[in-house]
Amino acid sequence: MSVYLIADIKVTDGAWVPDYATQVHKIIERHGGRYLSRSGNIRTLEGPPKDSTLIALVAFPSMDALEHFAADPEYAPYGKARQAGSISNFIVIDDTDIAGAIPYLASGKM
Repeated sequence: MSVYLIADIKVTDGAWVPDYATQVHKIIERHGGRYLSRSGNIRTLEGPPKDSTLIALVAFPSMDALEHFAADPEYAPYGKARQAGSISNFIVIDDTDIAGAIPYLASGKM
């Protein structure tokens, strides 16, 4: 089952960004993941505006692949630098439909 990492980031010190931006996608790819978007073009359509600098959407083939990426020792220094220079919220969702009404998605659970 595919999973999607939604990284909602507010950069507080941009020193980490160049290395992260050029190196982390290679580590993600090694674990079967790929960026679907990594954008600062954020527009709120409903609800209070986000105070985010960027939001990234990364697809992984499984939760196991995502967890292996997150635990990869090569990623550790980039993750620590990001955490020190941002307010980051990482959320994971799978490719299910909680209502079970969309025929091309597996039925999910609440």
